[in-house]
Parts: sequence; C-alpha cells; structure tokens
Amino acid sequence: MSSSSDASGADGHRRVVVSTRNRGKLAEIQAALDFPGWEFAAAPDLGDWVEPEETGETFLENARIKARAAHERFGTAALADDSGLEVDALGGEPGVYSSRYAGPEATDDDNNRQLLAALANVPLDQRAARFRSVVVFVDAEGIETVVEGTCEGHIGTEPRGTGGFGYDPLFLPDAVTDRTMAELEMAEKNAISHRGAALRALHDALARQRA
Repeated sequence: MSSSSDASGADGHRRVVVSTRNRGKLAEIQAALDFPGWEFAAAPDLGDWVEPEETGETFLENARIKARAAHERFGTAALADDSGLEVDALGGEPGVYSSRYAGPEATDDDNNRQLLAALANVPLDQRAARFRSVVVFVDAEGIETVVEGTCEGHIGTEPRGTGGFGYDPLFLPDAVTDRTMAELEMAEKNAISHRGAALRALHDALARQRA
C-alpha cells in the first residue's frame, strides 16, 4: 500500500472510521482487518455525525456514499458496507431496500412477513436467493478499494431460529444442510456469510497493497 494508505495519527496508530451504528458489524470488521496498529471507531461515537441518506440504486453506490461521507467528515481512512437480500423469483428484490422492504419504519419481523407474502405462491425449489455485501474502503488520501461477497441459498416457508437478524430466520444457505442463518452458531455464520467473504477479500487486497 502507498504511504498515504498507511497514514498514522500522532500516537503512531492508524484510525479507520466505520460508518455504522451496529456494534456487531464493527467488531466483525475489527477482527477481519487485524493489521498491527490499526484502530477502528464507529462514526457516531466521534460526535457531530449526521448519517448520510442512502440514495443509491445499488449496494456499491450506498456503500460509497457512506464511506465518502465519513472520510470527508473526519479526514481519515473510512470504511462502509451496504448489504441485503436478492431473491431471484422477485427480480432481485428486496435488494437495496432490504431493511425497509415493508416500509420506512419496518421491523425485521415486518420485512420477513412481507417477503413470505411475496413468495406465497412460489415453490421451494424456485426460491433461490443470496445475501450480497459490498464494502468500500477509502484510504487517508481518498483512494478506494472495493470488494464484495455473497452467500447463496434459498428462502424457507417459515421463520426458524433465534440468532442473527434481518432475514436470517428465513434464509437457508447452500453451504449448510437444513438450517437457517438464524440457527447457526456465530462462528459458522461468519465462515459463510456475505460480509465475512467481503471482509476477507478486503483484508487480502489491503495486504497486497501493503506488501
């Protein structure tokens, strides 16, 4: 990686601002990008942070909006991801609208009910779907690294499991036999998840740049 990408603070550590309020996501990012001396901070914890409006039509556009906003506000390296569920029988929906599929104030349960209703007449063997995550990393000088990860599977007919969040209780990953994402242990989920795949790809890309 160029010297700009290794820019450090006065304490000799490199800060990366992550545009998220999700503590679990922040911890996953910290674990995946375990470069010596790197420190991660959630943008809302740094004060005077206004969440940018996600006006993009793709995961990449929304991730870029969030990463650029954090980079410009704090003047340091920044990272953001955007992710969601794509269902083939629904033409890729809910896609970028995954978190608000049933409306702007929708809960996870609301979204799951909406998805089941949309697939009510679709047989199980035609419910192919995937989780997709796009991660944008912006270094201290504004140079981007973009990666993505997917997790293939299909949508079940009823929610199962109490772990995870979002559509996890309905999503049956191809890599696991007859269990939803919400029925997996955290380590199992991280090993096959879309965000885990994207973060591993980012780690590899940044490691090559640092070499």
